[in-house]
Amino acid sequence: MRPRPHSKFATKKTHERDKPSRAGKVYVYGKHALMEALRNTPHIIRKAFLVPDSRDAELKVLLERNSIPTAPLAPGKGGEFVGKDAAHQGVIFTIDPSALLITLDAFLKTLDISKNPAVAVLGEVQDPHNVGAIIRSAAAFGLSGVLIPEHNQAGITGAVVKSSAGMTFRIPLVTIGNVNHTLKTLKEKGFWIYGLDMSGTQSLGTDVFDAPSAFVIGNEGAGIREKTIEACDVTLSIPIHKRTESLNAAVSAAVVFYEWSKKHPEAL
Repeated sequence: MRPRPHSKFATKKTHERDKPSRAGKVYVYGKHALMEALRNTPHIIRKAFLVPDSRDAELKVLLERNSIPTAPLAPGKGGEFVGKDAAHQGVIFTIDPSALLITLDAFLKTLDISKNPAVAVLGEVQDPHNVGAIIRSAAAFGLSGVLIPEHNQAGITGAVVKSSAGMTFRIPLVTIGNVNHTLKTLKEKGFWIYGLDMSGTQSLGTDVFDAPSAFVIGNEGAGIREKTIEACDVTLSIPIHKRTESLNAAVSAAVVFYEWSKKHPEAL
């Protein structure tokens, strides 16, 4: 294993925000999302609302097989749950988001470190659409899981599920407490920690990713917290045209995950 660097990097600090609620139920909409949940994580579904004239036999079979309670969804209704502009296709369901999350200890027990897996670590990513897109990219490029902190972070919502194209039900989502403590735990397991930073000291494409990798994605506006940057082994920057100032968090993550997957085709 190559020696870890000890240099520190400065970045902006993120303002404290209220802790997102992970308790109770979350409304999710769309047939595709419900089918993904039924096929992969049916235990998180609490109830499904369907238009009375639904003729989707497969959907009804899966609901019955998994003993999911159903209720009729009156025509023109549902907007009060998922937003009046949401195209819910006559399908709305509620989930228990806490049942979708697993602990870090449980997750690490499932990993084969010898295969040099990769994980995404969210660091105060506030936009649910970014969170969903990052989850989708992590699933698409073969990452083993997405680590989601409890504080100052968008949790699992209907918007996250929609933006992930149902991948919230396919890739492990791991609940973590303090990000810096989590990175310390990952280092002890042999992970190399990469912080995505437009001012990073190493350009993407120069690393062979020959160790387990953890990619830290920071807040959309403030980036990665200073103490978290200090905990990173490498800060990665993505070369872009000079006419563009930066990429958003989700796009940056997708580019980095793709570059990692090129070095690990066995993960696809």
